[in-house]
Amino acid sequence: MNTPSSRKGFTLVEIMIVVAIIALLAAIALPGFLRARKRSQASRILNDLRLIDSAIDQYAIENNKKSNDPVGTADWTSYVKKGSPLYNTGKSIFGTSYGSQTVDQLPQVPSSDYNVLSDVAGTGFWSPYGP
Repeated sequence: MNTPSSRKGFTLVEIMIVVAIIALLAAIALPGFLRARKRSQASRILNDLRLIDSAIDQYAIENNKKSNDPVGTADWTSYVKKGSPLYNTGKSIFGTSYGSQTVDQLPQVPSSDYNVLSDVAGTGFWSPYGP
């Protein structure tokens, strides 16, 4: 008695088709994901600039500083939330120092960070903290 053997499983061609479909879906989704990630990094830097601006104002009021007085990094970082990355380092998400600031002048996005994010966040995005 010769019974036909029932083969269970997938052929190599079927597996290759599934892999090709998965690769196609990944190729479509990945650029959107990377763009969203860069946009959220830009939003983080913009929020940091707003926090720095507020911290400088608080520092100037409490220390009787006038317009155009310099404010060191250690001075303004003491006016942001303790334990936050901005408080601990005074740097952007990319590790670029925000550095010393000036009373009554808006902090600016670091130029190296702007260059990295310019494809997802143009000059209008950074207003009024942009270059």
